[in-house]
Order: sequence, then C-alpha cells, then structure tokens
Amino acid sequence: MAKTSQHPAGERDPLLPSSAAAASPPPYLDPHPADSYAVLLVPVRLRRRLRRGGRCVGPGLAALFLLALAGFLLWPADPDVSLARLRLAHVSVAARPAVAVTISAALKVRVRNPDFFALDYSRLDVGIGYRGARLGRVTSGGGRVRARAVSYVDADLQLDGIRVVEDAIYLLEDLARGSVPFDAVVEVKGNLHLFFLSVPVKGRISCVVHVNPHNQTIVHQDCYPE
Repeated sequence: MAKTSQHPAGERDPLLPSSAAAASPPPYLDPHPADSYAVLLVPVRLRRRLRRGGRCVGPGLAALFLLALAGFLLWPADPDVSLARLRLAHVSVAARPAVAVTISAALKVRVRNPDFFALDYSRLDVGIGYRGARLGRVTSGGGRVRARAVSYVDADLQLDGIRVVEDAIYLLEDLARGSVPFDAVVEVKGNLHLFFLSVPVKGRISCVVHVNPHNQTIVHQDCYPE
C-alpha cells in the first residue's frame, strides 16, 4: 500500500508552482512585447491623389526650367567693344615754348552685340590721354547693330597742340626712347529694345598704345575691357 507523504505547514511542494510564478504568464505571452509594429492603411482615394500630385510636379519643374532658360538667354548684356584698327597720320611733340602734343589718327572700332535684340547706340566716344591725363576726345554719331551681329564704326581723331604740363618731363623721356604710351578709351552707349522696354547698356574698353613718333608707327598695344 502506497504511502502518502505529508509536508509540514508552511513548506511548499517543489512540484507545484508558486503563486508568484502562477500569476505571471510565460515569456512568450508577454502582453507588452519589446518590438511592436504598426500597419498604416492608406485609403485608395488618398493614394490616387498622391499619384496625381506626383504627375503634376514633373510638368511644373519642366516649365520652371524653360522659364529660367529663357530669362538667361534674353537677359540684356553689354556690348563687346574692341579696337580693330588704329592708323596714325601724324604724331609730334613740341618742346618749345611749352611741351605740346599733336595727334592725327584714324580708328576703327568693332562693336559686337551678344543679345537677341537689336542695339541702338546713341554715340561712340574715343578719348586719348597720357599717364592718366586726358588730352582730348572725339565723338561719332549713333548707329544700329543687329541682334547677334558685329558692326564697325570709324572715328577720326585730331588733337592740335595739346599742352602737357604735369607730365612734360616723362613725355620728353618717352620721346627720347622712341616709344610714347598713349591711353585710348573707347565707350559705346545705347539701348536695347526688349519688347516694350528700353534697357540702357554700355560697352567700354581701355587700351595702352605705344607709339613711335619718329616713324609714325605703333610699337604695340594692350587692350582690356572694363
């Protein structure tokens, strides 16, 4: 006959779970898992609106790009001016009674219009100076340069007996060396007719022309736009 063993009061049976262990569920039944995931359900209408919005963005960006490109191409730019030819007719320096310069020259100025609209220039100014001091200038009439075209403007310069006081010593030294540096400044002012607007533009170039007054020739010249 099997014997039954009785445990004293207050002693727990090792084969039965404790009350604390029975109260807590197993780990795989944790009501608050560490890693949780949420599923977002997007309505069909909302998804269709998002697709339509994505389709509208493409044409909008293309239109914005074309507008920026048109503004870049149509934006007015200043004309390019260069000294195409400078032919000396007469250059002389008189030392008595005062140092004076006489210059007679023919210039050909090249004006290039880089814009897509015609350029109407009001005048063309050519100034001659020496060591920063202006000796004189000549102004020619206006004209028109077609869009994306080049035009040549002739100007005759005549300076008779212009007195040089401050830089007379330097001028005599340059004359003895056979190379006198004259400053030539060419400036074109005009307007671009952009549809119903008139936009003022200006082209300017500075040149340093070294002239041999003994044989009326140009030694060399350096030009740079301003």
